[in-house]
Amino acid sequence: MTQTQEDSQTACPVARSVEIVGDKWTILVLRELYMGATRFEEIQIQTEANPQMLASRLKALEADGMVERRAYNQRPLRYEYHLTKKGQAFYPVIYALRAWGETWCKQKGEGLAVRFVHRACGHDVGTASFCKHCGVPVDRKDLDAAVSKRFSAERAVRADAFTSARRGANVAAPRRN
Repeated sequence: MTQTQEDSQTACPVARSVEIVGDKWTILVLRELYMGATRFEEIQIQTEANPQMLASRLKALEADGMVERRAYNQRPLRYEYHLTKKGQAFYPVIYALRAWGETWCKQKGEGLAVRFVHRACGHDVGTASFCKHCGVPVDRKDLDAAVSKRFSAERAVRADAFTSARRGANVAAPRRN
C-alpha cells in the first residue's frame, strides 16, 4: 500500500493513487472514518477485517499521511484514528464510488443506503455531487447523512455479531479435574 520506489517513479496518478488506496479493506476503512468511526474496534466491526488486516491498513494510511493517530487513553494506551487534510481530500472518490454503486450495483426497488441532504436548503442531493435545488456543488461538510433502515440494521447485525463473538471468546472453558 505504501508507494514503492518503482511505482513512485511513474507519472501516472492513477497508478500512484491505487498504491495507496487500491484494495477493498482500505476503502472500507476510509468509509468508516468518513462515517465518523474513530476507534479500532468500531472500524473493525463494520469492515469485518481481522485485527491484523485492519492494523496494517491503518498503519499504511498513517504512513501515507491520510490518517493520524491520537491517543485517547494512556493506560492501556489506546488510539483514535482521524483523517488528515489529505485523507479528507479523498472523500469525493468515496462519494463517486457510492454513486456508482447505488446506480449500477443494486436491484431495482432498493432504496439508497445513505441519503444526503444539503444543509443550506434541506433538499436531498441523491447521488449527485451538487444540489439540484440550489445548483451549487456540495462537499461532505455541506451534507447531513441519514443511513437507511436497511443499512442501519445491517450495521447493527455486524455490531451484535462482534459483541457476541467477543463475549463467547471471554467465557472460560470449563476446567477438567
